[in-house]
Amino acid sequence: MYKLIRNILFLTPPEWAHYFSMNCLKFLCNIGLRRLLILCFKQKDTENLKFKIWNLNFSNRIGLGAGFDKNAKYLRELEALGFGFVEIGTVTPLPQTGNPKPRLFRLPKDKALINRMGFNNDGVKVIAKRLKEWKEKKSNSRLTPDKYRDHDSRLIIGGNIGKNKATPNEDAWKDYEICFKELYPYVDYFVVNVSSPNTPGLRELQEKESLRKILTHLQLINYSLHQAQGEKPVLLKIAPDLTYEQLDNIIELAIEIKLDGIVATNTTISRETGANLTGRKRQESGGLSGKPLQKKSTGIVEYIHNKTNGQIPIIASGGVFSFEDAKEKFAAGALLVQVWTGFIYEGPGIVKKINKLPVQKIKIGQS
Repeated sequence: MYKLIRNILFLTPPEWAHYFSMNCLKFLCNIGLRRLLILCFKQKDTENLKFKIWNLNFSNRIGLGAGFDKNAKYLRELEALGFGFVEIGTVTPLPQTGNPKPRLFRLPKDKALINRMGFNNDGVKVIAKRLKEWKEKKSNSRLTPDKYRDHDSRLIIGGNIGKNKATPNEDAWKDYEICFKELYPYVDYFVVNVSSPNTPGLRELQEKESLRKILTHLQLINYSLHQAQGEKPVLLKIAPDLTYEQLDNIIELAIEIKLDGIVATNTTISRETGANLTGRKRQESGGLSGKPLQKKSTGIVEYIHNKTNGQIPIIASGGVFSFEDAKEKFAAGALLVQVWTGFIYEGPGIVKKINKLPVQKIKIGQS
């Protein structure tokens, strides 16, 4: 059924199709069909899928990567589809319209996307208000008995934060601080995004000393706030285009400052992925995601895991479309997995399809 719907949606512009699909899900939830979605798409045997890390209880290890629900508008709908966690953003201090359209392109034969969105979002204050309302609703809903709700778990929310396009790199730490403080009461963990290829100069912040300045500053704020609100895990999202020397520098810094984890990886600017891209849009500028990125991102997960002897928790992202793809990431050393492009191509049943194997039976870092 979804393949037919996807074929129709793929006749329309990608951004329009994205918002149309999510608003259709919202409509279904609004007219009382949320329980039907849960019955269709959430795994029934949830107990064996639960996973705990960073003192957070995940209902399962499959999440939705940043960039899909940039503005935290569809959390209820994504929870109904069975995601264990959702990363909102990338969020910037001020609202941004992003890059000119068109800026999202499909490569169906390659099961890939190219995007150059440019951190389009509503700005941190609007998004924080939305998250506050979500949190209050969830708190109130726990008082109401519901046989469809798992009262021992909840949707984990990650806050992916970045800088505004107009902010010079030397002042980038200020933008990350603003977003961190505003979102702190409402998200469960943070991801520092310095790896998007669609904000000019952003990837320069992946250099060791630039990263040190941003991350240690956030850690100081985190420490100062944790007594009142609880310390939040801080992770770093990296590009798949780093050299091994750059990777080693990041690993060294992460261990030195006791970073909570790494998200590997963002999209790639390379078109030499080991796959022959056939889509007519393959030469569009921007970040490439999906199947062509799978092996490259898995290789980076494995490199970090082996280099650190598993000291740094890793969220794997890149080319996850199936149970076997997720299993590959776990075998490489990932503790959690995110989908994005796979969700577009495989549809709302992707989480249920992947969650076939209890976490206790998945061997981390062993193929």
